[in-house]
Amino acid sequence: MPYPQLPTPEEQLAEAKKLLSLPTIVVICGSTRFMKEMNEADLRETEAGRIVVKPGCDMKSPNRLWSDPDEAEALKIRLDDLHRAKIRLADEVLVVGDYIGDSTRAEVAYARSLGKPVRFTHPEVDPGSG
Repeated sequence: MPYPQLPTPEEQLAEAKKLLSLPTIVVICGSTRFMKEMNEADLRETEAGRIVVKPGCDMKSPNRLWSDPDEAEALKIRLDDLHRAKIRLADEVLVVGDYIGDSTRAEVAYARSLGKPVRFTHPEVDPGSG
């Protein structure tokens, strides 16, 4: 007699979100050069009733937290890990901006590998189109 298959952590999370009646969770991805556009997208998504998570640091802007190059590199690694966790938490991904660099391309590939729907403010930059 086969044993019942235990739900995966992803299935458990999806079920917990349903039980809690959580709205759709959207993670915003994109180059931090588009922080203004990310804030505008946050406003639109929030107004539409979605929970929004997005990058919290713009390392292109000067700050004492990343003024030391060694500390900045370590922080970037931690922030990349944190953003992947946000992607795992989210129900869908919104990519902001008319340019996609290597980091965003990797985030899109990661989201798609998890089966997450991915939307683009500029669909022509979708690395999976064409």
